[in-house]
Formats: sequence, C-alpha cells, structure tokens
Amino acid sequence: MNQKPKVVITHWVHPEIIDYLTPHCELILNQTKETLTREEVINRSKDAQGLMVFMPDYIDVNFLEACPQLKVISGALRGYDNFDVEACTKRNIWFTIVPDLLAAPTAELTIGLLLILARRMVEGDRLIRSGNFQGWKPQLYSTGLLNKTLGIIGMGKLGKALTKRLMGFDMTLLYHDKITLTSQQERDWKITKTSLEELLTKSDYVVLMVPLVPDTYHLINENSLKMMKPNSFLINPCRGSIVDETAVATAIKSGHLAGYAADVFEMEDWAIANRPQSINQTLLTDINHTFFTPHLGSAVNEVRRDIALEAAKNIIEVLSENRPQGAVNGIV
Repeated sequence: MNQKPKVVITHWVHPEIIDYLTPHCELILNQTKETLTREEVINRSKDAQGLMVFMPDYIDVNFLEACPQLKVISGALRGYDNFDVEACTKRNIWFTIVPDLLAAPTAELTIGLLLILARRMVEGDRLIRSGNFQGWKPQLYSTGLLNKTLGIIGMGKLGKALTKRLMGFDMTLLYHDKITLTSQQERDWKITKTSLEELLTKSDYVVLMVPLVPDTYHLINENSLKMMKPNSFLINPCRGSIVDETAVATAIKSGHLAGYAADVFEMEDWAIANRPQSINQTLLTDINHTFFTPHLGSAVNEVRRDIALEAAKNIIEVLSENRPQGAVNGIV
C-alpha cells in the first residue's frame, strides 16, 4: 500500500478542510488558535510533501533547506511578500495563493476604517461609556464624507472592490496606479486617474490598496506625507510597510495629518530585516487620531473557510502531478 503524502497545516482550519484533505494526505494539524514557532513548523515539515501556510508564517531559503521533500507550499492568502517564491522555484516547489476571495471582505473593512475615523466614532463610544453623556449637544463634529475627495492608491482587485462600494457616498474619487481602468469603468464608477502627487495634494482621504514590493516600501514617508492635504486622513488596509509608521506619527503629532487607521503594521512584514519589532507607541497612545484593527481584512468565517479550501485544492493538484490553479511560479 502506498503511503499517503504528508501535509502540514500551520494554523487552525475549518473541519471541512480536514475532511477534504484526509482521504488524500496524512495531515499534521495545528487546531489551536496559536501560531507555532518557526522551529516547530520546520520540525513538522522536514519530511512533508505539502505545506499550507498563513499570514503569520515566513518561508526563506533556510526553511526550505530544512524541508527538502516539499513539493508545494500553498498560501491561504493573497499577498505573499513574507515568502521567498524565487527560492521555492529554484527547488522545484510550487508556491500558490488564493487571489480572488479576499477583495470583498477587505473592501468592507476599509469602509469601516474610513467611517470610524471620519466620524469620530471611537471618541463617541468613549464619551457614552464615561458617564458624562447627558444627551445630545454640539460636540465631536467631524469632516464627514459627503462632497469630500478620496484618493485610492492601487487599482487592482482590492482597489476595484473598494471603488464599487464607495459609489453611494457622493464623494469625488481619484485613483493612481500603473494600470488604467477602462473608460467605461471610469464613467460608471465616477472615478478619475491622476498622478500620485495630485492625488495626495487633493484628497481629504487617502486609501492604500497596493501590494508590498520594493517600489511600494515606505511609499508613504516623510516627503509624501508633506504633499498630503493638511488635515487629511490616511487609511491602510493593505500592508504595514507601505507606510513609515514613524513618519505618520510625526505628521499626526504636528497636526498636519488628521488621522490614521490601519489593519496592518510594519512589525508583521517578517521578510524585512530591519522592520520595527512593535507598533509605533505614539500611534498607539494617540487614541483621538488613530484607529487600529488586528488584521481583520479577510476575517470573515465563510471567507476564511473558502480560502483554506482553495489552498487545499492547490495542494491536491500538485500531489496529483497537475499544475495548481493558484500558482505564482512555474515549475518545469
């Protein structure tokens, strides 16, 4: 009897995923809600043929050298900047992602970040709970969204999903990207392409929707923050290191930037050697001008189940000696 290939899953998955894989694989599971140490993941994977990874994981050359039997690393994720795909390719290891299921929930969360920041909801909640609220009176006025300008940096799947959801807010929408929407899309979505500098100088709200690549690392830095409209807001649901958090903290402290909301942080980007080891303390303590969520972009129960199922299907495709649908590299 042929022995089933060994597949390691580094984080908790829904029972449906286990049921799907069990007939095909010997599964090594982590059904706790905790992240395993890197050493433990390597120990579990050293004789594995398949590996399902998640955002807290980090794969580099040293990891791959310790796990020589791997045929596929399947990411239950969309952004893969924490994974050395080139090193996988050199070792004939497929690396796969799930590109199509995260846009809608991430766009939903972005709307939440935008509204909470723009309408001072956290301050309002604290006021209610303080015991000092005695009924409505003029306070906590905000800029709101109506008739304001919002600029989206990045018009891939995330940017498009956000644009569709912003259409009902009666805002002026701008975008900047290397790609250009079709004329029909620009008309239907009432959005205009512009330069990065013009977007920064005109926008009351700037939303980041780009992947983390060398060209976008610290795209928002001291210089680009100075270009931003005074008293504007910055929202980051994509990757922490797109912004220089220290520069953002300085811009908020000076009063130039009115607020910053984020679902992602520089400390999460494991592949960047000199990344901060914690979130900027000035940002954390300025509770009137910042709002943060713990990487909730795709944290919708059904969506996470479907993402893991797609990742599982990629594993089975490779173990069946087929090209996986979610491949981001090519293996000869």
